[in-house]
Amino acid sequence: MADCIFCQIIDGEIPSRTVYEDEDVLAFLDVNPLARGHTLVIPKAHEAAAADLPGDVRDALFTAVGRLAPAVEAAVGADASTIGMNNGPASGQEVPHGHVHVVPRFEGDGVGPLHALDWPAPELDDDEFDDVQAAISDRA
Repeated sequence: MADCIFCQIIDGEIPSRTVYEDEDVLAFLDVNPLARGHTLVIPKAHEAAAADLPGDVRDALFTAVGRLAPAVEAAVGADASTIGMNNGPASGQEVPHGHVHVVPRFEGDGVGPLHALDWPAPELDDDEFDDVQAAISDRA
């Protein structure tokens, strides 16, 4: 898409600090990093959400994430990494081109786990858990 910043990066119209590229995937340093080494891993195919990607491209994307996470950690001396994807506008996705964040993490960085985000946690009883489990299983 002509107005997609990630497609413009893929096409070389906007420069990036590329750290990995193959036929289906491009990875580059985030220009607004949450930590030193914060890397974005994107499919070259323009689709907004993970579910919209063809299976082989989705597989290539997450294979690249699995390869890049330890490389990013080693490059910046991180103790671990947080891997995340905002999947749709309601999740906070700002660029409508699917992408995965690999954010290096360090002991004592004060950020905490994903569960530390300020989300209003639902209170579910066993019946509600069963209903959600069945609804997801029926659609998967």
